[in-house]
Amino acid sequence: MSRMLFVNTHVSDIKSARTFFGALGFTFNENFCDDATLCMAVNELTWVMLMTAERFRGFIADDMCDTEKEREVLLCISAETRADVDRIVDTALAHGGRPWMQPQDHGFMYGRAFRDPDNHVWEVMWMDPVVAAGERPAETVVST
Repeated sequence: MSRMLFVNTHVSDIKSARTFFGALGFTFNENFCDDATLCMAVNELTWVMLMTAERFRGFIADDMCDTEKEREVLLCISAETRADVDRIVDTALAHGGRPWMQPQDHGFMYGRAFRDPDNHVWEVMWMDPVVAAGERPAETVVST
């Protein structure tokens, strides 16, 4: 059975979030979008629900973390190539994102990360498909 994943988080401005994530190539399911919520498609089984703080508070029983100081979660999306990692992160930085941590280059796996305008951390990662399929062992080569 394939499971769906819904990541729920808060943003300060729905229109700005749509512009930012739209620039990164994400699309939205308009059936589940309104003035307080964006339903962003990662793929057909993975969705990110971006909500205003007021809407988000309706889904939780405790408090929201301060994303400027704390990590609630690290979101990681895959890229098809190393160049795609750079393209996605560079696009995020050009549209109001901020860098987060140093790039990670292990030869068979490469990743970079950014903070979105609401300080949620998004990692973008590429892994050699031969290594990912288990057809060759990972050779760790660390260079930054």
